[in-house]
Amino acid sequence: MDPIEELDHIAINVRSHRLVKTLLKENPKLEQILRNSKNETEARVGVREWVLDELQQRPQALAYYEGRHADREAFEALSWSDYAAIRLLDYVDHAGRQFEDLNLRGAVAVSTPIRQLWLAVNHGTGGAKPDFFEDALHLFRQFSGRSERRVPTREEVESWMDRYPSGLDPRIVALREENRERILNIIIDRMDRGEISSQKFRFEGGLSRVEKFKQALEWWNDMQFHLQFAVRSPQLLNQMLGDSLDPDTMSVLYRARDAGIPFFVNPYYLSLLHVRVPYFAIGADLAMRHYVVYSEQLVEEFGHIRAWEREDEVVPGKPNAAGWCLPPYDNVHRRYPDVAILIPDTTGRACGGLCSACQRMYDFQRGGLNFNLEELEPKPTWPQKLSELMRYFEEDSQLRDILITGGDALMSTDKAMQRILDAVYSMVRAKCEANANREQKYAEIQRVRLGTRLPVYLPQRITPQLTEILARFREQALEVGVKQFVIQTHIESPMEVTPEARDAVQQLLSAGWVVTNQLVSTTAASRRGHTAKLRQVLNEIGILPYYTFVVKGYRENSFNYAPVARLAQEEMEEKVIGRIPERYHESVRRLSQQAESVVHEVSTLRGKVCVPFLATDRNVLNLPAVGKSLTFRVIGITRYGRRILEFDHDRTRACSPIIDQIGKVIVIESKSLREYLRQLEELGEEISEYGSCYGYSMGQTEPRIPLFEYPEYDYVPTTEITNFELPDSDQPLAGAEPVSGPAMEQVH
Repeated sequence: MDPIEELDHIAINVRSHRLVKTLLKENPKLEQILRNSKNETEARVGVREWVLDELQQRPQALAYYEGRHADREAFEALSWSDYAAIRLLDYVDHAGRQFEDLNLRGAVAVSTPIRQLWLAVNHGTGGAKPDFFEDALHLFRQFSGRSERRVPTREEVESWMDRYPSGLDPRIVALREENRERILNIIIDRMDRGEISSQKFRFEGGLSRVEKFKQALEWWNDMQFHLQFAVRSPQLLNQMLGDSLDPDTMSVLYRARDAGIPFFVNPYYLSLLHVRVPYFAIGADLAMRHYVVYSEQLVEEFGHIRAWEREDEVVPGKPNAAGWCLPPYDNVHRRYPDVAILIPDTTGRACGGLCSACQRMYDFQRGGLNFNLEELEPKPTWPQKLSELMRYFEEDSQLRDILITGGDALMSTDKAMQRILDAVYSMVRAKCEANANREQKYAEIQRVRLGTRLPVYLPQRITPQLTEILARFREQALEVGVKQFVIQTHIESPMEVTPEARDAVQQLLSAGWVVTNQLVSTTAASRRGHTAKLRQVLNEIGILPYYTFVVKGYRENSFNYAPVARLAQEEMEEKVIGRIPERYHESVRRLSQQAESVVHEVSTLRGKVCVPFLATDRNVLNLPAVGKSLTFRVIGITRYGRRILEFDHDRTRACSPIIDQIGKVIVIESKSLREYLRQLEELGEEISEYGSCYGYSMGQTEPRIPLFEYPEYDYVPTTEITNFELPDSDQPLAGAEPVSGPAMEQVH
């Protein structure tokens, strides 16, 4: 007996039986099909004929299902019941497909939803769990019209937003001053006991306790103080948080330490977490706290983490999974023709702290990123390597956007940052000069970005000296054709927006750099109204939302993972109140050139449009192949209720030519929707507010706001693609083709 047949003989539990009973009671036609079918095949045929009969009356939905009309306009014309009908047909069409499930370290997952229902109804077996039947119950209620989507009013969304204060609230500021005092006193005590020492930060002899505290308060404004005294152990983390971590959490943290997961949280950021929890902000810091405190799943998977983005796994001398030929160093990441990521060999390979859901945990696992700041200082070979990297960019025919990140770009020292920006400027100028002699002109660099979390992790880094470096680079680069200068932040919560963060952002804006934000929609960040409130607070300090992402990764990030359905729900039910009418798009486009006055301009525009925030971001998933997209359909589901999604690429932007060979991309979610909702309930949420989440089984990538489009060239760039190699079509590509193998899905 093969593994699939073995699982088919496992009985379902009492909870599952009760859900099946309800399902059949509500759907007599389904019961008739399942009970009268002699086998799974007959059941699938019966379900397919039933659903197709319904769709024949709705030609628009039928055309969408068949792919004849599948654009954004066709998607928005679908009814709530259409979503369910198309999903049921996709279940039938993809029944029996097997997929490598990297949530299970490569075991094979199989989707047989109609088989599971048939076995449960006729034999009480199949091994499916209650979360599977819960999902099925919602699906058939949606198909039958028993449940309908009710889009919340603007007033309801704004009431959800009001649950979350920002870090600018005077009451929150006062609480954090208490936290700062506690943390500084712990540091002073440890220095007095000789447990920690520093050449730069030390007390002169004879100082009283009051004088020491006054001195420490001055050090608090120095970035280096926070880096030198960052927390690197579970014991100290708990102490800094007023011994407020419970025994279970501490057990996980000790196991994380033993597994080799780095700890690095700076004192400033720790001061933002609740110790004395205020009645008006219960749970408001969870999106931050879950970035500091590791989960059991992360601890269990560390050492087995696979790179989410396939192009991160580079074989020397061969193109990456997106087809790009890269320099022979671990400094350039690339997915798109027009964008390249530069990761310098500087302290920019570190961060101001380690986020538990970091998309680059794979790199921390293999030691490519770390917090050994002294070892990360540039080596004598770095200038020559930097020169070679710039030559690669200069000689690329399609590149027009450089994103300098890490780690964190602003963790580089001023001297290192100046060297990098000088090299970029020289490269841009050389590319322009070379273009003057080309008949087929290359794309020139139009946008330079710096990726950083320091405005909220360590705002002390944003100094007048750094601001001057950025302003001077902008002034020079404008002369050689660069038109867009962007600081790309990662802010998770309105509670991270403190007076210090606001002032840091204002300095960056004063240098002429636009500040945009990429939010990762973790479980805590995905709560009703949280993302909408964050957009509002960001707008108020001059930051423009850029992307809202599904959490990357496999089981190691399942604690923080919010399902794709929730992101689709957020887009359609919450973000919609900030949608910008097309007649204002030109005003939005101009914001990229108005950094110094962007706070005023955004406020004025919000008033004209009458919205609480500007919804300038797109909700997407970074595909584990090439590109970003929210164009998806749920085509299957595992016995445990984890959905299997099929994504198409975002074809509204320039992508690697390899996407036509890759085709559709499969993503198996790391938790069921019911598991996600249970987690929200444990966080104090009323899960009835999320009821329509089950119904979001498909999506279409939102159009790009003109703000983030590239300027037009005054010439037509060549269509030639350099630094690219298209593999033979018979070679395996980064996608998720059906696989077969002996290891079946055995664990949740």
